[in-house]
Amino acid sequence: MTNLSPQDIQLRRQAKKRVEMKLGFLTHLLVFVCVNGGLFVLGGLHGDFRGLHRLPLWGWGLGLAIHGLVTLLSLQGTDLRERMLQAELRALRERA
Repeated sequence: MTNLSPQDIQLRRQAKKRVEMKLGFLTHLLVFVCVNGGLFVLGGLHGDFRGLHRLPLWGWGLGLAIHGLVTLLSLQGTDLRERMLQAELRALRERA
């Protein structure tokens, strides 16, 4: 990792942040599936299908959906900002 240009260092930092965001969401998803799957199985084993597993499923599911949306928009937002910046630069250059 020696002799990296400042641009390479910045790109690596950006890539690391994006990977951490994706892994954070995937970890959240895995825990969600395991816990809610376990609650469903336990409810079935005890013959308790009154829907007690639904409350954490819906609440946590909403949180997971929001986490996924924020992650997606954050990852797409970087590209969107860059595209908008490039478009503005082109427009300003054409006017000058």
